[in-house]
Amino acid sequence: MTLRNEELCPECGSTHIVQDSGSGELICSGCGLVVKTSILNDGPEWRAFTPTEKNNRSRVGVPLSFAVHDKGLTTMIGRVGRDAFGRQIPLDTKLQMLRLRKWQIRSRVHSSVDRNLAQAMAELDRLSDKLHIPPSIKEKAAVIYRKALEKGLVRGRSISAITAASLYSACRMTQTPRTLREISYQSPIAKKDIARCYRLMLRELEIHMPKPDAKLRVPKIAAKVGVGERTQQAAVELLRKATELRTTAGKDPMGLAAAALYIACVMCDEKRTQKMIADAAGVTEVTIRNRYKGLKEALDLDI
Repeated sequence: MTLRNEELCPECGSTHIVQDSGSGELICSGCGLVVKTSILNDGPEWRAFTPTEKNNRSRVGVPLSFAVHDKGLTTMIGRVGRDAFGRQIPLDTKLQMLRLRKWQIRSRVHSSVDRNLAQAMAELDRLSDKLHIPPSIKEKAAVIYRKALEKGLVRGRSISAITAASLYSACRMTQTPRTLREISYQSPIAKKDIARCYRLMLRELEIHMPKPDAKLRVPKIAAKVGVGERTQQAAVELLRKATELRTTAGKDPMGLAAAALYIACVMCDEKRTQKMIADAAGVTEVTIRNRYKGLKEALDLDI
């Protein structure tokens, strides 16, 4: 319970009003009258016991983001000629604001590191938008790029190449089905240069990649060829059985997923040609035929 002296009791005129946070009521301590009920608590839902905790848990302003070169702590001075009340700004004030705006823009990227990050985060934002990358993976790619910048891996190399390699690393770490060919297609850098930067980052940053899972590639291929959910589940079940038999080791996960989806289409009477699935998966028809034969023999399928 807390005392509120700004309220007056309408019955006895006492200013000793007690707020019961448990029941949400205002109660007069003099006569016991319930002054008000159903009071909303406009405070935060979290508790803090030190000033540091209070500052860390406060959610005032835009949340911090590693995908922005200054982590979102930005001040923007616009070119508006009117103030908040719609009144015309005097000429001296307008010229002063223009000078402040100029120096504010200059101070945002005053060092080479800030300029590098500004260019890299803009390229990362463009690639993520083209490849439909979720924000969480974009944040992870930004963290990887910042580590590479601190390690000095960007010096002497293309910013776009390191950015594309960071995004590919984040996709590999989170098992997001984005191939190196897809990233290089949207990037101005060639595929072999991105692959070289990717191998450099793996070695210097000591990044350990998980084993690629072919089952996670099935929904991407199925969405492109328009296959139903029942067929997708059948393809995932085929890959699960093949993994248990250890027949998928050393095979390209995209080729395995495409072959399993083709087998599932045949089993579920969905007419999809090998060429359609190969184009959707980005592999050749020969790869699908080879993986098809391997899965058929390993699982002893009668198709």
